[in-house]
Amino acid sequence: MAELGDEQTDALAKACAEAMWREDEASRHLGMVIDDVAPGKATLSMTVLEIMTNGHGTCHGGYIFTLADSAFAFACNGENVRSVAQHCSITYIAPARQGDRLIAEARETAKFGRNGIYDVSVRTSDGGLIAEMRGHSRTVGGTIIPAGDNKS
Repeated sequence: MAELGDEQTDALAKACAEAMWREDEASRHLGMVIDDVAPGKATLSMTVLEIMTNGHGTCHGGYIFTLADSAFAFACNGENVRSVAQHCSITYIAPARQGDRLIAEARETAKFGRNGIYDVSVRTSDGGLIAEMRGHSRTVGGTIIPAGDNKS
């Protein structure tokens, strides 16, 4: 890809996120919101609903993972190169409860060949650390936005 300025790369990341968001039924259905997106970075949030709680009365880990995974997806697709998760691992640090607003912040830590590594922190709105996820991405060919639609 040709070298782009900061404004152009930010605009491209936002355009990729908008295109992906239109097709992302799962994230939208869970009430997630894209708070911020930039090349190699994304922040998404959601509120823990009653239907997301488990037998311990805390947020089911699968929902926390899904939020982290969605932030990871938007972070690794911001350069308009279609990427998917190759491997992810998560460490749960503290429970989240019904009504908590969870914020997942994903950031690229390494990129090499067709691979990328991203760290995702999930926190409550007051800053409490809930989980840390590491995701490994793999480019699979193709783009998010067709070349003619790229306005950046």
